[in-house]
Amino acid sequence: MKTLILLSLLFAFGYAEVLRQTVPSHIKPLSKEYIDYINKLNTTWKAGKNFDENKLRDVKKLCGTFLRKDPNPLPPVYHYAESNDDIPESFDARKQWPNCKTIGQIRDQGNCGSCWAFGAVEAMSDRICIASQGKINVEISAEDLLSCCGLFQLCGMGCNGGWPSGAWRFFSNTGLVTGGLYHGDGCRPYSIASCSHHVNGTRPPCEGDSRTPKCVKQCQSGYTIPYNQDKHHGQSHYSVSSNEDQIQREILKNGPVEGAFTVYDDFPTYRTGVYKRHSYSALGGHAIKILGWGVENNVKYWLVANSWNEEWGDKGFFKILRGEDECGIESGIVAGLPKL
Repeated sequence: MKTLILLSLLFAFGYAEVLRQTVPSHIKPLSKEYIDYINKLNTTWKAGKNFDENKLRDVKKLCGTFLRKDPNPLPPVYHYAESNDDIPESFDARKQWPNCKTIGQIRDQGNCGSCWAFGAVEAMSDRICIASQGKINVEISAEDLLSCCGLFQLCGMGCNGGWPSGAWRFFSNTGLVTGGLYHGDGCRPYSIASCSHHVNGTRPPCEGDSRTPKCVKQCQSGYTIPYNQDKHHGQSHYSVSSNEDQIQREILKNGPVEGAFTVYDDFPTYRTGVYKRHSYSALGGHAIKILGWGVENNVKYWLVANSWNEEWGDKGFFKILRGEDECGIESGIVAGLPKL
Protein backbone atom coordinates (compact mmCIF):
# COMPACT_ATOMS: atom_id res chain seq x y z
CA MET A 1 0.00 0.00 0.00
CA LYS A 2 2.80 2.42 0.88
CA THR A 3 4.43 1.69 -2.48
CA LEU A 4 1.22 2.49 -4.35
CA ILE A 5 0.81 5.74 -2.43
CA LEU A 6 4.40 6.73 -3.21
CA LEU A 7 3.96 5.99 -6.92
CA SER A 8 0.73 8.00 -7.00
CA LEU A 9 2.45 10.95 -5.39
CA LEU A 10 5.35 10.78 -7.84
CA PHE A 11 3.01 10.93 -10.82
CA ALA A 12 0.82 13.59 -9.22
CA PHE A 13 3.78 15.90 -8.78
CA GLY A 14 5.16 15.28 -12.25
CA TYR A 15 8.00 12.97 -11.30
CA ALA A 16 7.15 10.13 -13.67
CA GLU A 17 10.56 10.73 -15.27
CA VAL A 18 12.17 9.37 -12.13
CA LEU A 19 10.62 5.97 -12.84
CA ARG A 20 11.60 5.81 -16.52
CA GLN A 21 13.88 2.89 -17.28
CA THR A 22 17.15 3.97 -18.90
CA VAL A 23 20.09 2.24 -20.52
CA PRO A 24 22.96 1.69 -18.04
CA SER A 25 25.78 4.18 -18.55
CA HIS A 26 28.44 1.49 -19.08
CA ILE A 27 26.82 0.27 -22.32
CA LYS A 28 28.36 1.97 -25.35
CA PRO A 29 25.87 4.09 -27.36
CA LEU A 30 25.02 2.84 -30.87
CA SER A 31 26.43 -0.61 -30.07
CA LYS A 32 24.59 -3.89 -30.60
CA GLU A 33 24.45 -4.33 -26.83
CA TYR A 34 22.81 -0.91 -26.54
CA ILE A 35 20.25 -1.69 -29.23
CA ASP A 36 19.45 -5.07 -27.71
CA TYR A 37 18.91 -3.46 -24.30
CA ILE A 38 16.41 -0.95 -25.74
CA ASN A 39 14.47 -3.69 -27.47
CA LYS A 40 14.38 -5.86 -24.34
CA LEU A 41 12.72 -2.99 -22.48
CA ASN A 42 9.62 -3.71 -24.58
CA THR A 43 9.10 0.02 -24.83
CA THR A 44 6.94 1.93 -27.34
CA TRP A 45 9.57 1.82 -30.10
CA LYS A 46 12.11 -0.47 -31.72
CA ALA A 47 15.82 0.25 -32.07
CA GLY A 48 18.13 -0.81 -34.89
CA LYS A 49 21.57 -0.28 -36.37
CA ASN A 50 21.48 3.14 -38.05
CA PHE A 51 24.95 4.46 -37.22
CA ASP A 52 28.25 2.70 -36.67
CA GLU A 53 29.05 2.61 -32.94
CA ASN A 54 32.18 4.71 -33.53
CA LYS A 55 30.19 7.53 -35.16
CA LEU A 56 28.72 9.22 -32.07
CA ARG A 57 30.72 12.36 -32.84
CA ASP A 58 29.14 12.49 -36.29
CA VAL A 59 25.67 12.27 -34.75
CA LYS A 60 26.50 15.19 -32.44
CA LYS A 61 27.55 17.19 -35.50
CA LEU A 62 24.12 16.69 -37.05
CA CYS A 63 22.46 18.20 -33.98
CA GLY A 64 22.97 21.82 -34.97
CA THR A 65 20.15 23.63 -33.20
CA PHE A 66 20.74 26.03 -30.32
CA LEU A 67 18.00 25.36 -27.77
CA ARG A 68 18.95 28.05 -25.26
CA LYS A 69 19.72 31.75 -25.19
CA ASP A 70 17.76 32.66 -28.28
CA PRO A 71 18.92 36.25 -28.93
CA ASN A 72 15.62 37.31 -30.47
CA PRO A 73 12.68 34.94 -29.83
CA LEU A 74 9.64 35.17 -32.08
CA PRO A 75 6.36 36.70 -30.89
CA PRO A 76 3.70 34.15 -29.86
CA VAL A 77 0.54 33.36 -31.79
CA TYR A 78 -2.60 31.77 -30.34
CA HIS A 79 -5.54 29.89 -31.85
CA TYR A 80 -8.23 30.14 -29.22
CA ALA A 81 -11.02 27.60 -28.99
CA GLU A 82 -13.44 26.47 -26.29
CA SER A 83 -13.06 22.74 -26.98
CA ASN A 84 -10.93 20.34 -28.98
CA ASP A 85 -13.88 18.49 -30.48
CA ASP A 86 -12.90 19.64 -33.96
CA ILE A 87 -9.37 18.22 -33.72
CA PRO A 88 -9.20 14.76 -35.35
CA GLU A 89 -7.59 11.86 -33.52
CA SER A 90 -5.09 11.51 -36.35
CA PHE A 91 -3.84 13.87 -39.04
CA ASP A 92 -1.29 13.56 -41.83
CA ALA A 93 -0.51 16.67 -43.87
CA ARG A 94 0.58 14.48 -46.79
CA LYS A 95 -2.97 13.17 -47.10
CA GLN A 96 -4.65 16.49 -46.36
CA TRP A 97 -2.74 18.33 -49.12
CA PRO A 98 -1.80 15.61 -51.66
CA ASN A 99 -0.92 18.15 -54.36
CA CYS A 100 1.91 19.53 -52.22
CA LYS A 101 4.69 17.06 -52.93
CA THR A 102 7.26 18.68 -50.64
CA ILE A 103 5.26 17.64 -47.55
CA GLY A 104 6.34 14.02 -47.97
CA GLN A 105 9.91 14.82 -49.00
CA ILE A 106 12.86 13.70 -46.88
CA ARG A 107 15.95 15.85 -47.36
CA ASP A 108 19.55 15.18 -46.35
CA GLN A 109 21.59 17.78 -44.48
CA GLY A 110 24.80 15.88 -45.26
CA ASN A 111 27.67 16.08 -42.79
CA CYS A 112 26.65 19.56 -41.62
CA GLY A 113 24.84 20.86 -38.54
CA SER A 114 22.21 22.56 -40.70
CA CYS A 115 19.07 21.00 -39.22
CA TRP A 116 17.92 24.44 -38.02
CA ALA A 117 17.78 25.54 -41.67
CA PHE A 118 16.31 22.32 -43.06
CA GLY A 119 13.41 22.16 -40.61
CA ALA A 120 12.58 25.74 -41.59
CA VAL A 121 12.77 25.55 -45.40
CA GLU A 122 10.87 22.25 -45.45
CA ALA A 123 7.92 23.80 -43.59
CA MET A 124 8.18 27.02 -45.64
CA SER A 125 7.98 25.06 -48.90
CA ASP A 126 4.91 23.18 -47.66
CA ARG A 127 3.19 26.34 -46.48
CA ILE A 128 3.70 28.15 -49.77
CA CYS A 129 2.00 25.28 -51.58
CA ILE A 130 -0.83 25.04 -49.04
CA ALA A 131 -1.49 28.79 -49.00
CA SER A 132 -1.59 28.85 -52.81
CA GLN A 133 -3.99 25.88 -52.86
CA GLY A 134 -1.44 23.78 -54.68
CA LYS A 135 -0.68 26.31 -57.40
CA ILE A 136 2.88 27.07 -56.25
CA ASN A 137 5.12 24.06 -55.71
CA VAL A 138 8.69 25.10 -54.88
CA GLU A 139 11.57 23.85 -52.77
CA ILE A 140 12.89 26.72 -50.67
CA SER A 141 16.68 26.64 -50.58
CA ALA A 142 18.41 25.36 -47.46
CA GLU A 143 21.67 26.54 -49.06
CA ASP A 144 20.49 30.15 -49.30
CA LEU A 145 19.35 30.19 -45.68
CA LEU A 146 22.36 28.32 -44.30
CA SER A 147 24.95 30.46 -46.06
CA CYS A 148 23.37 33.92 -46.03
CA CYS A 149 21.72 34.07 -42.59
CA GLY A 150 24.59 34.21 -40.11
CA LEU A 151 25.25 35.64 -36.68
CA PHE A 152 24.70 39.20 -37.85
CA GLN A 153 21.14 38.24 -38.87
CA LEU A 154 20.72 36.31 -35.57
CA CYS A 155 20.50 32.97 -37.34
CA GLY A 156 23.67 31.28 -36.16
CA MET A 157 26.89 29.83 -37.49
CA GLY A 158 25.92 27.84 -40.55
CA CYS A 159 27.06 24.20 -40.31
CA ASN A 160 28.02 24.84 -36.68
CA GLY A 161 24.44 25.45 -35.59
CA GLY A 162 21.71 28.06 -35.49
CA TRP A 163 18.34 29.21 -34.15
CA PRO A 164 15.12 28.22 -35.97
CA SER A 165 13.56 31.53 -34.95
CA GLY A 166 16.16 33.42 -36.97
CA ALA A 167 15.37 31.37 -40.05
CA TRP A 168 11.71 32.40 -40.05
CA ARG A 169 12.53 36.06 -39.38
CA PHE A 170 14.98 36.01 -42.31
CA PHE A 171 12.29 34.52 -44.54
CA SER A 172 10.06 37.52 -43.76
CA ASN A 173 12.68 40.25 -43.81
CA THR A 174 15.00 39.16 -46.63
CA GLY A 175 13.37 36.25 -48.45
CA LEU A 176 14.81 33.00 -49.78
CA VAL A 177 15.33 31.61 -53.27
CA THR A 178 14.49 28.11 -54.47
CA GLY A 179 16.83 25.14 -54.39
CA GLY A 180 16.54 21.41 -53.92
CA LEU A 181 18.93 18.67 -52.89
CA TYR A 182 22.54 18.19 -53.98
CA HIS A 183 22.81 18.78 -57.75
CA GLY A 184 19.07 19.45 -57.72
CA ASP A 185 16.74 21.98 -59.27
CA GLY A 186 16.09 25.60 -58.46
CA CYS A 187 18.25 28.67 -58.03
CA ARG A 188 20.57 27.46 -55.26
CA PRO A 189 20.40 23.69 -54.65
CA TYR A 190 22.25 22.25 -51.65
CA SER A 191 26.00 22.06 -52.37
CA ILE A 192 26.82 19.53 -49.63
CA ALA A 193 26.58 15.99 -50.94
CA SER A 194 24.11 13.49 -49.55
CA CYS A 195 26.03 10.79 -47.70
CA SER A 196 25.49 7.60 -45.75
CA HIS A 197 25.24 8.53 -42.10
CA HIS A 198 24.23 4.93 -41.59
CA VAL A 199 25.63 1.44 -41.86
CA ASN A 200 25.04 -0.41 -45.13
CA GLY A 201 23.90 2.81 -46.80
CA THR A 202 23.63 3.25 -50.56
CA ARG A 203 25.46 6.60 -50.59
CA PRO A 204 29.17 7.37 -50.13
CA PRO A 205 30.12 7.47 -46.43
CA CYS A 206 30.06 10.80 -44.62
CA GLU A 207 33.65 11.93 -44.17
CA GLY A 208 34.92 14.81 -42.04
CA ASP A 209 33.07 18.04 -41.31
CA SER A 210 31.46 20.09 -44.06
CA ARG A 211 32.23 23.79 -44.14
CA THR A 212 29.43 26.31 -44.36
CA PRO A 213 28.88 27.25 -48.02
CA LYS A 214 29.59 30.83 -49.07
CA CYS A 215 26.70 33.26 -49.50
CA VAL A 216 26.59 33.53 -53.28
CA LYS A 217 23.74 35.76 -54.39
CA GLN A 218 23.31 34.29 -57.83
CA CYS A 219 21.60 31.23 -59.24
CA GLN A 220 23.27 28.12 -60.61
CA SER A 221 24.28 28.02 -64.26
CA GLY A 222 21.37 27.29 -66.56
CA TYR A 223 18.69 28.58 -64.20
CA THR A 224 16.84 31.31 -66.10
CA ILE A 225 15.32 33.38 -63.27
CA PRO A 226 17.61 36.02 -61.70
CA TYR A 227 18.46 35.59 -58.00
CA ASN A 228 16.49 38.60 -56.71
CA GLN A 229 13.44 37.69 -58.78
CA ASP A 230 13.45 34.09 -57.56
CA LYS A 231 12.96 35.03 -53.92
CA HIS A 232 9.96 33.99 -51.85
CA HIS A 233 9.03 35.86 -48.68
CA GLY A 234 7.12 35.35 -45.49
CA GLN A 235 4.51 37.83 -44.35
CA SER A 236 4.73 36.83 -40.66
CA HIS A 237 6.81 34.79 -38.24
CA TYR A 238 5.85 33.54 -34.80
CA SER A 239 6.24 30.94 -32.06
CA VAL A 240 3.45 28.53 -31.17
CA SER A 241 2.40 27.74 -27.62
CA SER A 242 3.71 24.47 -26.20
CA ASN A 243 0.08 23.47 -25.61
CA GLU A 244 -0.70 20.32 -27.59
CA ASP A 245 -4.07 21.67 -28.73
CA GLN A 246 -2.53 24.90 -30.05
CA ILE A 247 0.15 23.07 -32.04
CA GLN A 248 -2.49 20.84 -33.63
CA ARG A 249 -4.62 23.83 -34.59
CA GLU A 250 -1.66 25.57 -36.17
CA ILE A 251 -0.87 22.54 -38.33
CA LEU A 252 -4.53 22.02 -39.25
CA LYS A 253 -4.91 25.64 -40.31
CA ASN A 254 -1.59 26.49 -41.97
CA GLY A 255 0.44 23.31 -42.46
CA PRO A 256 3.60 21.71 -41.03
CA VAL A 257 5.67 23.56 -38.43
CA GLU A 258 9.31 23.55 -37.42
CA GLY A 259 10.09 22.06 -34.02
CA ALA A 260 13.23 21.38 -32.01
CA PHE A 261 14.10 18.92 -29.27
CA THR A 262 17.00 17.50 -27.27
CA VAL A 263 18.57 14.42 -28.85
CA TYR A 264 19.65 11.75 -26.38
CA ASP A 265 22.04 8.98 -27.35
CA ASP A 266 19.27 6.41 -27.79
CA PHE A 267 17.43 8.43 -30.47
CA PRO A 268 19.90 7.72 -33.33
CA THR A 269 18.99 4.01 -33.06
CA TYR A 270 15.26 4.64 -33.70
CA ARG A 271 13.62 2.44 -36.33
CA THR A 272 9.86 2.23 -35.72
CA GLY A 273 7.19 2.96 -33.12
CA VAL A 274 6.66 5.96 -30.85
CA TYR A 275 9.94 7.27 -29.49
CA LYS A 276 10.39 8.23 -25.86
CA ARG A 277 13.81 8.52 -24.38
CA HIS A 278 15.55 5.89 -22.30
CA SER A 279 18.78 7.79 -21.80
CA TYR A 280 20.05 10.70 -19.72
CA SER A 281 22.98 11.44 -22.04
CA ALA A 282 22.15 14.41 -24.30
CA LEU A 283 23.95 14.89 -27.63
CA GLY A 284 22.56 18.28 -28.63
CA GLY A 285 19.60 20.14 -30.08
CA HIS A 286 17.94 19.09 -33.31
CA ALA A 287 15.36 20.81 -35.53
CA ILE A 288 12.79 18.91 -37.58
CA LYS A 289 9.41 19.30 -39.32
CA ILE A 290 6.20 18.17 -37.62
CA LEU A 291 3.52 17.27 -40.15
CA GLY A 292 0.86 15.42 -38.18
CA TRP A 293 -0.12 13.24 -35.26
CA GLY A 294 -1.93 10.07 -34.32
CA VAL A 295 -2.24 7.20 -31.85
CA GLU A 296 -0.33 3.90 -32.03
CA ASN A 297 -1.04 1.08 -29.58
CA ASN A 298 -2.86 3.60 -27.35
CA VAL A 299 0.21 5.90 -27.34
CA LYS A 300 -0.22 9.42 -28.71
CA TYR A 301 2.46 10.67 -31.09
CA TRP A 302 3.66 13.48 -33.34
CA LEU A 303 4.54 12.52 -36.93
CA VAL A 304 7.92 14.04 -37.80
CA ALA A 305 10.16 14.34 -40.87
CA ASN A 306 13.89 14.15 -40.18
CA SER A 307 16.70 15.38 -42.46
CA TRP A 308 19.09 12.41 -42.24
CA ASN A 309 17.84 10.95 -45.58
CA GLU A 310 15.33 8.13 -46.00
CA GLU A 311 17.74 5.38 -44.93
CA TRP A 312 17.43 6.48 -41.30
CA GLY A 313 14.51 5.53 -39.04
CA ASP A 314 11.16 4.79 -40.66
CA LYS A 315 12.10 5.81 -44.22
CA GLY A 316 13.32 9.15 -42.87
CA PHE A 317 10.33 9.78 -40.60
CA PHE A 318 9.79 9.13 -36.90
CA LYS A 319 7.07 9.31 -34.28
CA ILE A 320 7.61 10.84 -30.86
CA LEU A 321 5.46 10.85 -27.73
CA ARG A 322 2.82 13.61 -27.89
CA GLY A 323 1.34 15.71 -25.11
CA GLU A 324 4.14 15.34 -22.55
CA ASP A 325 6.75 17.68 -24.10
CA GLU A 326 9.00 14.68 -24.70
CA CYS A 327 12.61 15.89 -24.96
CA GLY A 328 11.19 19.42 -25.28
CA ILE A 329 9.48 18.67 -28.62
CA GLU A 330 6.53 20.94 -27.82
CA SER A 331 8.52 23.84 -26.36
CA GLY A 332 10.22 25.14 -29.49
CA ILE A 333 7.57 25.32 -32.21
CA VAL A 334 8.04 28.13 -34.74
CA ALA A 335 6.33 28.94 -38.02
CA GLY A 336 5.10 31.77 -40.23
CA LEU A 337 2.83 32.58 -43.14
CA PRO A 338 4.12 33.02 -46.71
CA LYS A 339 3.55 36.08 -48.84
CA LEU A 340 2.04 35.03 -52.17
